[in-house]
Order: sequence, then structure tokens, then C-alpha cells
Amino acid sequence: MFSKILIANRGEIALRVVRACREMGIRSVAVHSTADADAMHVRMADESVCIGPPSSSQSYLSVPAIISACEITGAEAIHPGYGFLSENANFVQIVEDHGLTFIGPRAEHIRVMGDKITAKETMRQLGVPCVPGSAGGVPDLDAARAVADESGYPVIVKATAGGGGRGMKLARSAEDLERAFRTARAEAKAAFGNDEVYIEKYLSKPRHIEIQVFGDGKGRAVHLGERDCSLQRRHQKVLEESPGPAIDDATRARIGRICADAVGAINYAGAGTIEFLYEDGEFYFIEMNTRLQVEHPVTEAVYDVDLVREQIRVAAGQPMSFDQDALTPRGHAIEVRINAEKLPNFSPSPGRISQYHAPGGLGVRVDSALYDGYRIPPYYDSLIGKLIVHGSDRPEALSRLARALGELIVDGVDTTIPLFHALLREPAVLSGDYDIHWLEHWLEQRPG
Repeated sequence: MFSKILIANRGEIALRVVRACREMGIRSVAVHSTADADAMHVRMADESVCIGPPSSSQSYLSVPAIISACEITGAEAIHPGYGFLSENANFVQIVEDHGLTFIGPRAEHIRVMGDKITAKETMRQLGVPCVPGSAGGVPDLDAARAVADESGYPVIVKATAGGGGRGMKLARSAEDLERAFRTARAEAKAAFGNDEVYIEKYLSKPRHIEIQVFGDGKGRAVHLGERDCSLQRRHQKVLEESPGPAIDDATRARIGRICADAVGAINYAGAGTIEFLYEDGEFYFIEMNTRLQVEHPVTEAVYDVDLVREQIRVAAGQPMSFDQDALTPRGHAIEVRINAEKLPNFSPSPGRISQYHAPGGLGVRVDSALYDGYRIPPYYDSLIGKLIVHGSDRPEALSRLARALGELIVDGVDTTIPLFHALLREPAVLSGDYDIHWLEHWLEQRPG
């Protein structure tokens, strides 16, 4: 087992890894920018190293700075959290070249799954159902028209290197296609330096379902059920829950087994999430995230496992501590993402926290790096915390969520907490009868 792990991240996820290390008797090293010198993950880690100025490109994305921090502190392994360098195959290779261990999958798997076209073809070969569309990149408008005609409108044009909704445009008819194709390519070039796009059939009312998988890197893999992440705004998840209200036990077992078999066949190591659009009883693969997800706590609550601890164990060469037969879901869990944003426009709201109080009680978990007096910097993602609740069933989890939100106090900045109070009064949310477009439509209809 490792004696010291460096955490190449910040905020709540860095603190989450610090806690896992402490429970395992492993010393932790926090890295931070000058803007994060007083951050909670820096205070809680056993050691800390400043790796640069506030800009992410000069700190949390600086590979030389992170490797140097390992050498200075004697850390043997790096946990990337999510975001930043967590899915950067070149970073993984550099880590290994320096004799260090990357706590996550191998570079080859990150590289394959990081390209949406290659990922889709790989998954198709492994028996994972995929959305109808182009087999690869679409080079020009004539080719785009041919694919769209075969798939049937509406279609969606997506950047192969895309993410976060960028380089993604909808064409509802042949007349829309030229504009969507050219706009998606231009956005992709600007955002990712790569204007290659592909085309998929657009599903009108799908849910976003993701399957949590975990592999030991030696051909053994399991699934830990699904999470429903359909409540989204601009392709960004707002609320996640497990089990999904639209999935029955037989369907869960079927798609879970398909996903576990797929990652086992490629000797995948560590945590991963296979994401699908789900409509009319059918799953359609959209991407695989080769890292820990923001919403991993809902799976931990339902399956009573510590995914970060398991990541560390597998990276250290130890066997998984569970098998598929031991993974039985229990109850229902919901997570809401608390962002420092001003409603209704969701504009960033950095600033000083004048008062903070986290809710508690049975079945309530808060993953946050906030504290009284903390100043949220303006340089990073606006996520400041996650509120996770667990109950014996969905109605109890929803009731517990409403109670916990009522106890949560974050003063000094605007947050998205009022959004969740409002959502919990909506019949569609209470019944679980929503799709990936529901929240956008609901927000459009609300008075400003």
C-alpha cells in the first residue's frame, strides 16, 4: 500500500480524497494555487505545496508543477479527482514515466474513451448498444446529409473532442443541417482545437442514465447499478439519484452486466461511468468517463461502498474488496449540486462566506470545502458543495432532502439552493417523470 498520495485537485473532491487517505492510514499531500492557500483541503491534508498562481493553466493543469510536488514530498501516487487532469492520457503517461502511480485507468483506456468516435466504435464491438449515426467523423456537408437522411431527423451534430455542451448543435430538419454542421465545427475548433464532428440520431424525450463500473485491471469487473442524471441545464447535471425511477430490477441487471462485461474485456482498472440516453426501454451509449464522477456519493450510499478507497486499493495492486454477488442496492439516494451562482441567470457569485451551517441527521451527507469566512475565488468552477441524502425509498429520500435543504445555510454569496426548494414542489420531480429537456423547459416558463 502507498504511504503518501498527492491529490492533484482542489475543493470538495480533494477533501474527499484526503478523508479516504486518513482512514486508510495514508499521508496526503494537497497542492494549491496562491488563490487556494486558505482552502479546506490544504488545511486538512498532512502536507501542502503551492504550485502556481490562480490560473488553472499555471497551477492545477501544470504537469511539471505537480510532478515536482511529488518529488519534493516523496509522494508515490497521484489521485486526480475529477476535472483538471483526471482524463488526460498524456499526464498519466508522464506520471508513470516518473515512476509514480496514477490512481485511475491506464492511459490507453483514457485515450480511447476520450475520443467520442473511437469510444463509440469500441463500445459497439464490446456489445454495448449505441445511438444510430455516423461510424466516424463527418468530413463535409454532403456526408453529413447522407448520415442524417439514413438516421432520420432530428439529428445532433457533436464535436468528437467535445464536452459540457460545446460543439453540439441540433438539426430538426434538412434545412437546419447546414447551419448546425458549420456552427458545431466552428465551436469545436475554438473550444478544443479540433473541428471534427460526428452525427447521431436525436432522441426527443430521453433520460440520462449512467452505469457505475469498477474493474481490477486484470479482467474482473463489476457494476454498481445506475444513476439517473436527467435533471440538467445546458448539458450540466443538477440533480442525480439512484436507483433511477424509470429502471426496474431486470433492466438494471441486464444493462449493468453488459457494461461490466465490456470493461472487464479491456482490462479496465478503477472507477468508470458508462453514460446512456434511455428512451422507450432502449439504451444508447453516449460516452464513458474514465474517472470518479461528481455524483459518486449516491452510489456509495445505495451500495454501502467507498469508491475512493477502492480506487486506491486497486491502484496499489490489491484485489477489489467486493464481487458482483455482494453488491445489493439498499434504499434510494439523491444528490443536489450546490453552486455559487445567482439565479435566475446562473451567473457566478464568488465572494466571502459570512455564515455556513451544514445539515445533519440520519441519511444526510454533505461534501463541501466551505467554512465560515472562506472566500470563494472567481477562478474556478462554481460548485461549492453537494448535498446527498439516503432513505429507505424514494419518497423518504425526497422528504429527507427537503428537510436537509431547510437546514442548509450559506450566506454571503448567492447559491442555487432556492432552485431545489422550488423543484421539490414540482409534481414531475416528485413523481420522477422527467427527461433531459424538462428542466430547461421549466426554467424558460418561470418568471425572471
